[in-house]
Amino acid sequence: MEEPVDVRAQLRFTTFDDALGRHIIETHVWAVEEGLRSASAYDLFDGYCQRLVIHGTPLWRAHTAMETLHPQWGGYGYTWRRDLNAIEPEQYAHGSLEETEWLGSPLNHLILRAHDGEESPSMRRRLEAGPEERDFPVLVEFFAAGATDYVAYLFVFGKDGDRSQGTGIVYSFTTDRQGGFGDDDLTLLKATLPALSLAMKSHAAYVIASGLLGTYLGEDAGRRVHAGAVTRGSLEKLNAVLWYADIRGFTPISDSAPGPIVVDLLNDVFEILTAALRPRGGQVLKFIGDGMLATFSFEEAERAETCRRALDAAIEAMQRLDSLNAARVGAGVPVASVDLALHIGEVLYGNVGASDRLDFTIIGPAVNEAARIEALCEPLGRSVLISPEFAAAAEGSGWRLEPLGLHTLRGVREPKEIFAVDLVAASRGQDGATVLVEGRPPPRRLNQDA
Repeated sequence: MEEPVDVRAQLRFTTFDDALGRHIIETHVWAVEEGLRSASAYDLFDGYCQRLVIHGTPLWRAHTAMETLHPQWGGYGYTWRRDLNAIEPEQYAHGSLEETEWLGSPLNHLILRAHDGEESPSMRRRLEAGPEERDFPVLVEFFAAGATDYVAYLFVFGKDGDRSQGTGIVYSFTTDRQGGFGDDDLTLLKATLPALSLAMKSHAAYVIASGLLGTYLGEDAGRRVHAGAVTRGSLEKLNAVLWYADIRGFTPISDSAPGPIVVDLLNDVFEILTAALRPRGGQVLKFIGDGMLATFSFEEAERAETCRRALDAAIEAMQRLDSLNAARVGAGVPVASVDLALHIGEVLYGNVGASDRLDFTIIGPAVNEAARIEALCEPLGRSVLISPEFAAAAEGSGWRLEPLGLHTLRGVREPKEIFAVDLVAASRGQDGATVLVEGRPPPRRLNQDA
């Protein structure tokens, strides 16, 4: 026999003219407005939990998580706790979804049910009702900490899931009130979570796009493109230090070693080079096969300081490459020597390419000169070479450079005096300071047609 319909309850939820109805409307409108304002997921979830508490929901703990597209992180989430009256952000490394703790969680259970075709799965566990309600390890922990009731929801983004916007979002809410959540508490959640999820999805798409653009174009270039710098030929002039690196003798290495071994070598080398740049403001503009082009843009007043940071990065990278090569020799895998040129000049920075295929890059004579200087490293037997323009910009900063004489660069009208860094002497600086030496007789002039 069917249960009688509560007409008054139906009318109440239809008209939204009581306290619960007003709470639903207020929370729904807030979520939509915050989504239109492009609020962050952090602010959205924190604001939502605050509103639940204001509306009388006895919230003890709340959690949300979603997948993302990022080379380092497979997902991210937030946990709200009443004792902190704040949320804690979390990031989940790739592979963490295979960990036992996640596989045995209620949220993973919801995802498996969604994979089996269930639409918007949810669950409730009245933790204080008995052990049978605590059928996941984390629920046993919650109950031991004082929780009495637990609800969880999953909202899938799109019919089949679209990783470019996030595939979906999970939520869990826990209370420690005796008797658990009331009917009005659950109605408020069910009625307002869809609007919150839509706002969270909007921010997830922004986070994914920002992360991908930053990963593949570089942080600064990615930010500019995401902000609307997409017109072909839109360029701006920049003063920049150019940091051009290339693996010496890479072709023989790639010819003699299996592909996966070569890729591992490239990844190890590029990670070391990039790690030296990150804390010093250097931007990796692009990887070019076995080479790498990075820049340090600067205002005129920061010229000398920028050169110092770029040179410190070069010295640190070379020292770490020595350690890497020693480890790789011990492992019986190929090693790599890296040649590096430091130059400075004015460049054009922006969009260049075809109407439907653009590259956000730098162009100008200084870029070509940096590549030509790098090509001198092997003939001169040096790992780091410096242009006269960079040397002049660094003058007065307490650095001493070793002159190597005049050298002809292909495509450059006048010969340039090239300088070197004595990496052994540089490593002897006190308190991490860079020390460079001079005084050696310059080598003979080398006509380089590279």
